[in-house]
Amino acid sequence: MNKELEHSFVSLLEENQNIVHKICRLYTNDSDAHNDLFQEITIQLWRAYPKFRGDSKFSTWMYRVALNTAITLYRKSKRNIKTQDYEGVSFKISAVPYDDTVEQQLKLMYSAVKDLNDIDKALVFLYLEDKNYKEISETLGITEVNARVKMNRIKGKLRTILNP
Repeated sequence: MNKELEHSFVSLLEENQNIVHKICRLYTNDSDAHNDLFQEITIQLWRAYPKFRGDSKFSTWMYRVALNTAITLYRKSKRNIKTQDYEGVSFKISAVPYDDTVEQQLKLMYSAVKDLNDIDKALVFLYLEDKNYKEISETLGITEVNARVKMNRIKGKLRTILNP
Protein backbone atom coordinates (compact mmCIF):
# COMPACT_ATOMS: atom_id res chain seq x y z
CA MET A 1 0.00 0.00 0.00
CA ASN A 2 1.21 3.50 -0.63
CA LYS A 3 2.31 5.90 2.13
CA GLU A 4 -0.46 8.41 1.37
CA LEU A 5 -3.16 5.76 1.86
CA GLU A 6 -1.45 4.57 5.04
CA HIS A 7 -1.17 8.13 6.39
CA SER A 8 -4.83 8.96 5.71
CA PHE A 9 -5.93 5.69 7.35
CA VAL A 10 -3.85 6.28 10.48
CA SER A 11 -5.12 9.87 10.74
CA LEU A 12 -8.76 8.87 10.39
CA LEU A 13 -8.36 5.98 12.82
CA GLU A 14 -6.69 8.14 15.45
CA GLU A 15 -9.43 10.79 15.10
CA ASN A 16 -12.20 8.19 15.46
CA GLN A 17 -10.63 5.56 17.71
CA ASN A 18 -13.12 6.20 20.54
CA ILE A 19 -15.74 4.57 18.32
CA VAL A 20 -13.71 1.36 18.41
CA HIS A 21 -13.08 1.68 22.15
CA LYS A 22 -16.81 2.03 22.83
CA ILE A 23 -17.63 -1.02 20.71
CA CYS A 24 -14.90 -2.98 22.50
CA ARG A 25 -16.38 -1.94 25.83
CA LEU A 26 -19.78 -3.24 24.76
CA TYR A 27 -18.54 -6.62 23.57
CA THR A 28 -15.82 -7.42 26.14
CA ASN A 29 -15.56 -7.74 29.92
CA ASP A 30 -11.89 -7.06 30.70
CA SER A 31 -9.02 -4.94 29.46
CA ASP A 32 -7.13 -7.81 27.77
CA ALA A 33 -10.18 -8.78 25.71
CA HIS A 34 -10.82 -5.06 25.03
CA ASN A 35 -7.26 -4.61 23.71
CA ASP A 36 -7.45 -7.81 21.63
CA LEU A 37 -10.74 -6.76 20.06
CA PHE A 38 -9.38 -3.25 19.43
CA GLN A 39 -6.42 -4.78 17.61
CA GLU A 40 -8.62 -7.11 15.55
CA ILE A 41 -10.98 -4.29 14.56
CA THR A 42 -7.99 -2.13 13.56
CA ILE A 43 -6.67 -4.95 11.38
CA GLN A 44 -10.07 -5.44 9.72
CA LEU A 45 -10.42 -1.68 9.15
CA TRP A 46 -6.96 -1.58 7.55
CA ARG A 47 -7.76 -4.53 5.29
CA ALA A 48 -11.06 -2.99 4.22
CA TYR A 49 -9.80 0.60 3.89
CA PRO A 50 -8.69 0.35 0.24
CA LYS A 51 -12.32 -0.52 -0.62
CA PHE A 52 -13.73 2.49 1.30
CA ARG A 53 -15.29 4.60 -1.45
CA GLY A 54 -16.42 7.56 0.64
CA ASP A 55 -20.11 7.00 -0.13
CA SER A 56 -20.76 7.51 3.59
CA LYS A 57 -18.86 9.29 6.33
CA PHE A 58 -15.71 7.50 7.48
CA SER A 59 -17.19 7.16 10.97
CA THR A 60 -20.33 5.44 9.62
CA TRP A 61 -18.20 3.01 7.61
CA MET A 62 -15.97 2.49 10.64
CA TYR A 63 -18.98 1.69 12.86
CA ARG A 64 -20.14 -0.90 10.36
CA VAL A 65 -16.80 -2.67 10.02
CA ALA A 66 -16.12 -2.51 13.77
CA LEU A 67 -19.57 -3.79 14.75
CA ASN A 68 -19.46 -6.57 12.17
CA THR A 69 -16.01 -7.62 13.40
CA ALA A 70 -17.08 -7.55 17.06
CA ILE A 71 -20.31 -9.46 16.40
CA THR A 72 -18.57 -12.05 14.22
CA LEU A 73 -15.80 -12.66 16.75
CA TYR A 74 -18.23 -12.65 19.65
CA ARG A 75 -20.42 -15.27 18.01
CA LYS A 76 -17.48 -17.42 16.86
CA SER A 77 -15.62 -17.53 20.12
CA LYS A 78 -18.30 -16.97 22.75
CA ARG A 79 -16.24 -14.16 24.35
CA ASN A 80 -12.87 -15.86 23.87
CA ILE A 81 -11.66 -13.48 21.21
CA LYS A 82 -8.75 -14.66 19.07
CA THR A 83 -6.66 -12.10 17.28
CA GLN A 84 -4.42 -12.15 14.27
CA ASP A 85 -0.74 -11.31 14.22
CA TYR A 86 -0.10 -7.96 12.61
CA GLU A 87 3.68 -7.73 12.71
CA GLY A 88 3.70 -7.34 8.94
CA VAL A 89 1.85 -4.03 9.20
CA SER A 90 4.41 -1.24 9.08
CA PHE A 91 2.52 1.67 10.67
CA LYS A 92 2.24 2.42 14.36
CA ILE A 93 -0.94 3.84 15.84
CA SER A 94 -0.61 5.82 19.01
CA ALA A 95 -3.50 4.53 21.09
CA VAL A 96 -4.81 7.06 23.56
CA PRO A 97 -5.74 5.34 26.82
CA TYR A 98 -9.50 5.06 27.03
CA ASP A 99 -11.01 7.14 29.82
CA ASP A 100 -14.56 6.08 30.60
CA THR A 101 -15.16 8.40 33.56
CA VAL A 102 -17.50 10.50 31.42
CA GLU A 103 -19.66 7.42 30.86
CA GLN A 104 -19.93 6.28 34.49
CA GLN A 105 -23.55 7.43 34.68
CA LEU A 106 -24.30 4.94 31.90
CA LYS A 107 -22.91 1.98 33.86
CA LEU A 108 -26.34 0.51 34.61
CA MET A 109 -27.43 1.08 31.03
CA TYR A 110 -24.37 -0.71 29.67
CA SER A 111 -25.06 -3.60 32.00
CA ALA A 112 -28.63 -3.85 30.74
CA VAL A 113 -27.54 -3.47 27.09
CA LYS A 114 -25.08 -6.36 27.47
CA ASP A 115 -28.09 -8.61 28.14
CA LEU A 116 -29.54 -7.81 24.69
CA ASN A 117 -28.83 -9.83 21.53
CA ASP A 118 -26.02 -8.72 19.19
CA ILE A 119 -28.07 -6.69 16.72
CA ASP A 120 -30.14 -4.99 19.44
CA LYS A 121 -26.92 -4.17 21.28
CA ALA A 122 -25.46 -2.55 18.14
CA LEU A 123 -28.67 -0.59 17.51
CA VAL A 124 -28.72 0.79 21.07
CA PHE A 125 -25.05 1.68 20.81
CA LEU A 126 -25.61 3.71 17.64
CA TYR A 127 -28.72 5.32 19.17
CA LEU A 128 -26.73 6.35 22.26
CA GLU A 129 -24.10 7.81 19.92
CA ASP A 130 -26.85 10.17 18.65
CA LYS A 131 -26.95 8.60 15.20
CA ASN A 132 -30.19 9.27 13.36
CA TYR A 133 -32.29 6.36 12.09
CA LYS A 134 -31.00 6.84 8.55
CA GLU A 135 -27.38 6.42 9.73
CA ILE A 136 -28.36 3.49 11.96
CA SER A 137 -30.12 1.74 9.10
CA GLU A 138 -27.14 2.29 6.76
CA THR A 139 -24.67 1.03 9.36
CA LEU A 140 -26.66 -2.09 10.26
CA GLY A 141 -27.95 -2.81 6.76
CA ILE A 142 -31.63 -2.68 7.72
CA THR A 143 -34.45 -0.38 6.66
CA GLU A 144 -35.05 2.88 8.49
CA VAL A 145 -38.54 1.71 9.49
CA ASN A 146 -37.12 -1.56 10.83
CA ALA A 147 -34.56 0.40 12.88
CA ARG A 148 -37.34 2.52 14.43
CA VAL A 149 -39.52 -0.48 15.24
CA LYS A 150 -36.59 -2.42 16.73
CA MET A 151 -35.54 0.60 18.82
CA ASN A 152 -39.03 0.99 20.27
CA ARG A 153 -39.09 -2.70 21.22
CA ILE A 154 -35.61 -2.45 22.73
CA LYS A 155 -36.65 0.55 24.82
CA GLY A 156 -39.44 -1.58 26.27
CA LYS A 157 -36.99 -4.43 27.00
CA LEU A 158 -34.57 -2.04 28.69
CA ARG A 159 -37.34 -0.51 30.81
CA THR A 160 -38.23 -4.02 31.98
CA ILE A 161 -34.58 -4.86 32.73
CA LEU A 162 -33.87 -1.57 34.54
CA ASN A 163 -37.19 -1.37 36.40
CA PRO A 164 -38.25 -4.96 37.16
